[in-house]
Amino acid sequence: MTDQILSPENVRIVPGGATRDEAIRSAGRLLVDAGAVDQAYVDSMLDRESTVSTYMGNWLAIPHGTNEAKDLIRKSALTLQRYDEPIDWGGEPARFVVGIAGLGDEHLEILSKIAIVFSDEEQVNTLLSAGSSEELHALLSEVNES
Repeated sequence: MTDQILSPENVRIVPGGATRDEAIRSAGRLLVDAGAVDQAYVDSMLDRESTVSTYMGNWLAIPHGTNEAKDLIRKSALTLQRYDEPIDWGGEPARFVVGIAGLGDEHLEILSKIAIVFSDEEQVNTLLSAGSSEELHALLSEVNES
């Protein structure tokens, strides 16, 4: 079996809320723990956010590293955290924080799959009402299909 880009252990439901930077650090820590990136990649995620918001709409933010941090990526991976309380993401409310690391151009394909899921309000509502991280992972299984 090939590695899943979004593994079950990288899908979390987080009680309460967080600040934007806490959520970015948490997403980055999951990527580090998955062996996908070096620790310095997390700093580059914060650097990118300071220059351009990664808020996408429909409760979704996708923090990721800068182009200069590409050499800190070891393998492609995705993390997803759903927060119970909205996070103030530069004035926008985020409840889903998707950390992403893509080798080469793989991040573009990953981003397009996530964008498709989150462009459908009905699907977003289903994700918001998922009762467990396992259910959330199952609902997002299409991002693992190549």
